[in-house]
Amino acid sequence: MTKHQGAILATMSRWYSNDEILTMATSSNAALLAMSCPRNPYPGRIGVIEADAYADILLVDGDPIADIKLIADPDANLKIIMKDGRIYKNTLTA
Repeated sequence: MTKHQGAILATMSRWYSNDEILTMATSSNAALLAMSCPRNPYPGRIGVIEADAYADILLVDGDPIADIKLIADPDANLKIIMKDGRIYKNTLTA
């Protein structure tokens, strides 16, 4: 997710609930990609967190269902960013 994608998603709260926004940005997009057949670069399931599935994981400091604006500032509010099993950001302390 780029810095601006979160801000764009946050503006959608004028029309959608926060959980609808998060669903559209995650599992709904994964379902659309899965329907693209040969254009889908992933051999397994996508958009779910389960064994052998492909999923990107964002750990948000707070509850984005209660406050969607949290995803508008990834530098401050995303504590872990993982894509394809690789961690790109981890600011959690032990």
